[in-house]
Amino acid sequence: MTGTQLAFVVVTLSTAAVNAAVAAADLAGARFVLANSAQVGVPRSWLPRLAALKLAGAAGLLLGLLDAALRPLGIAAACGLVLLYLGALVFHLRARVLHNLAFPGFCLATAVASSVLAVSS
Repeated sequence: MTGTQLAFVVVTLSTAAVNAAVAAADLAGARFVLANSAQVGVPRSWLPRLAALKLAGAAGLLLGLLDAALRPLGIAAACGLVLLYLGALVFHLRARVLHNLAFPGFCLATAVASSVLAVSS
C-alpha cells in the first residue's frame, strides 16, 4: 500500500466517522446543535434532512472505499459533503457567527481531502 492509498483510507474513514457522529447529534437534537443552528438561522425542521445528507455522504464514502468499482460513488459523496459544508460556512458568515467557524471548516477540509485522495489513488 502506497502512502497515498494509506492517506486515502485514513482520511476517508475519518471523514465518514465525523459525518456519522455529527448526523447522530443532529438527529438526537443535541444542545450544541440546536444552539448553533439557531444562531446561524437554520430552522430546526432542517436538521433531520441535514443529518440524512451527512449519513448519505458517510455511506457513499465507505462504499467508495470498499471497492474500486464504487470509487465514483465515493467521489460523488465527498463532493456532496463539500457542497454541504460550503453551505454551512455561508450560513455562518451570513449570520456573522464566527466563533465556531472552525468546525464546519474542518468538516469541509476533510471532505475536500477525501475527494482529492479518492481521485488520486
